[in-house]
This record gives sequence, C-alpha cells and structure tokens, in this order.
Amino acid sequence: MSANAPIYAELCTHWLRIYRLNHLLSVAGVDRNTLMPPAGNEARANAMAELEGIIHGLSTEPELEARLASAEQEPLDDIAHANLREMQRHWRDANALTSALVERKSLAGARCESAWRLQRPANDWIGFLGNFREVVAVAREEAHMLAEKTGLTPYDALMDRFEPGMRCEVVDRLFGDLKTWLPALIRTVVARQAQRPVVVPQGPFSNSSQRALGQELMSLLGFDFNAGRLDESTHPFCGGVPEDVRITTRYHGDKPLQCVMGVIHETGHARYEQNLPRQWLGQPIASARSMGLHESQSLSFEMQLARSPAFGESLSALLQRHYGAQPAFAPENLGPLLRQVRSDLIRVDADELTYPLHVTLRYEIERLLIEGHIEAEDIPRLWDERMRDWLGKDTRGDYRNGCLQDIHWSEGLFGYFPCYTLGAMYAAQWFAAIRRQHPDFDVLIAQGNLAVLFDWLRQHIWSQGSRWETAELCVRASGEELNPAHFRAYLEARYAS
Repeated sequence: MSANAPIYAELCTHWLRIYRLNHLLSVAGVDRNTLMPPAGNEARANAMAELEGIIHGLSTEPELEARLASAEQEPLDDIAHANLREMQRHWRDANALTSALVERKSLAGARCESAWRLQRPANDWIGFLGNFREVVAVAREEAHMLAEKTGLTPYDALMDRFEPGMRCEVVDRLFGDLKTWLPALIRTVVARQAQRPVVVPQGPFSNSSQRALGQELMSLLGFDFNAGRLDESTHPFCGGVPEDVRITTRYHGDKPLQCVMGVIHETGHARYEQNLPRQWLGQPIASARSMGLHESQSLSFEMQLARSPAFGESLSALLQRHYGAQPAFAPENLGPLLRQVRSDLIRVDADELTYPLHVTLRYEIERLLIEGHIEAEDIPRLWDERMRDWLGKDTRGDYRNGCLQDIHWSEGLFGYFPCYTLGAMYAAQWFAAIRRQHPDFDVLIAQGNLAVLFDWLRQHIWSQGSRWETAELCVRASGEELNPAHFRAYLEARYAS
C-alpha cells in the first residue's frame, strides 16, 4: 500500500471496511446459534439480512470495476498481486447476485435454521419443508446467477464459493474411485474388529466435566483463549473472526468421546483462523484459502492426530483425569475404541472409514436438487436408498437421524459437503509430507511434542492465507497436487495392516 500504488491502497481501505462489517455479521451469527433466545430470531434475521445487504452494496459499488482494472497497472509486489486477485474474485461473485437475492437468502436461511432446531428433535420433516422450499428456490436462483457470470454449471458455481477451482468432474472422479475400494475395506475391517471387542465408557458424564476436559484439550492443542472461547450449540461449529474465534460443541451424558472428538475437530479449524497472517489481516489474502483446506485442519487434528496410536497415551491420561479411571479409557482399549468402524446414522459421529460415504450421499443428493432433477420432497427417498445400499442402515421415517440431521441445508450451504472428504484427502497428504520431513514424527507425538505438527502447519498452511491458489499451495506444502493415493494408503495402513 505504497504511494506508488494509490488505487490499490484505496481498494485495501475499502476491503478493510467490508472485513469489519463481516466481523459484526459473524459474531451476530455465533450469538444466534448459542445465546440468543428463540423469540429474538426474526429481529436478528432481519438485522443480519440488512447488514448483508450493506456489505453486498459495498462489494458491488460501480466504480470498483474500473479501480480493480487500474490497480493491475500499478507497481505491485507478489503479495499485492495475490490480494488483488482475491479482490477480483470476490467482486465477480458479488456482482453476479442482486442485493434483493442476498437479503432473501439471509432471511430464508435464518428462518429455516431456527425452525430446524425444534423440527429436528420432533422428527418433523413436513414442517421443515415449509421453510426449506424457499431456501432451495433461493439457492437455485443464486446458482444460476453465479453460473451465468462465471460460465460454470450451477452446482459448480456454488461449490466454487467454498472450494475455489474445484469442479464436479474432479469430485466425481475422486468420490467414484472411493466407492470402488472403500466398501470392501470397511467390510474387511468390521469383520476383523468383531473378533476383538472393545470396552465402551460407562457414564453418565456431566456437562461440566466434559466442558473442563474440552478446554484442557483446546489448551493442549494450542488454542488461544485470549482470542476465542468455547460455547454450546445444537450443531458444533467454528465461527467468529481470527481475532475472536468462537467454537461450539454439544454434550452427550453417555457418549463423552463424541464431545471430545467434536472439540478437537473444531479446535483444528480454530488454530487455522487464529494463525492466519496477521500482517495482511482485513484483506482477502488473509482469509483461509478454501473450506477443503479448512476441513483438512480440523481432520488433521481429529482423525490424523487424535485417533493415532502415538497420541493415545496423552488422551488417555486426560480422559482419566477428568472422568475417572475405567477400562474404556485405558490406552490399550482407547485406541481401538476410537478407531472402531461401524455404520452410524449420524455423519458427525461417524468413523473415518464410513464418513466419506456420508459425504458422498449428501453431495449426490444436493447436486440433483440444485440442478432441478429432484425436488425437496424427494430427498427422504434418495436418502433412505443410499443409506440402505451404502451403510446398511434403515432410515425410513427417521428424519431426525436422517435428512434433518445436518444444519447445512437449512442454512442454504449447498456446495459445502464435498469439502469434508476433500479435507480428509488433504490431511492425509499433509501427514505423509510431515513424516517424510520428520521420520521421527510419531515418536515425537508419543513424547507429547506437538510442536513439530503445529510448526509444519503454521509454515505451510496457516501463514499462507490465500496467497496461493489451492493447487499451488498444495504443491508448495506437500510437493504435489491433491493425490487421493495418500488417503487410501493412510486408511489401509491404520485399519487393515
């Protein structure tokens, strides 16, 4: 932002204002999902929609097009060029949409999500449809507007907002390959594990003890409590902004490991946010590059680290300190317990072998929905068929544990689900790269030295923000573009060797 690039400097000031307004929007959203009383939802929805309209207006000011073009002619360094590239991407996407649609989407998602909190426990699919039809209508309109602007297909245009550069052609290839070998691996592992039963925890476990354990785990994993906090919500998430990261969990009196893994997962997201490049904060370049990379951080923590044999002693000691000594938490039982493979109805509770099938199910259904091949009313039928065929589970009539279980569709977050399995693939690739660089990595983890992991992630992922496009960042971090062979090799080594 030197005197030699005045137009670029003006753009940076403009985007800093947008960032600050998005800060307020994010914190208002966190509060809506944690502390806000139900009666406040309509007023909050209207206030957030109004704010989103203001942000959209700032992002689409007519003079921005000329300024963005002129800034390209100024003497910019590599960092500024990357930031300008991200400004142009955000400008393009914002200009594809009208302010009216942005506000409609915000209101429709807020109303549907608020009602979903009561409709899910009530198993009320019919009631959910009343709000969900509008969410789908808005999402389809959004997808077609973005497609017209970008030249992408409607679903690709939505997915591109979460995973820039990713296309259905690639996802279909990656997920299609998974379906050729993963079901057989699952059957083999389930049969093997049936011969070695594990001891399950005996509760109940109080919310206070689960919260205390969660906070200690967050500290162990490097979470900065001066710049964030832990709360409770219907669906766990990580929100806020890098300077004020909020993560949430939910407590289960008889299933304490679900809370443990949920907190570890969200802490992975939080560490990414808390370690984004502060020298660029407020600019698009300081944002996380993609949600696939974001999920790679949460899954690096939850799957690659926390379920690994090397971390077992540390986790066992924490569990026994907070919950008391019992056979389930002994190291020799805890590892097999955490790596137990089973067909589960709930995605967020699924093991890492069956989890990609949950994601593929949602991806295939929402793509059909956005492209107009099915309507909202058709979702339960397709859900039931795929759950039966892929996971052997009967979900007929069980909407609470079926197609109502996730928050994403109620909020209109279509195009996000592929990021979870892409993230798992990235995470496996990161750990393969770390082990090549540090052959003693697992020994260090077993000794309680997590710095080797955090330092690598900070250097190669966290500190890079959006400086590089995704494929280049992946090459710079691991030596190659996304290679699903690492994911397969990792799963086979951990579960079938």
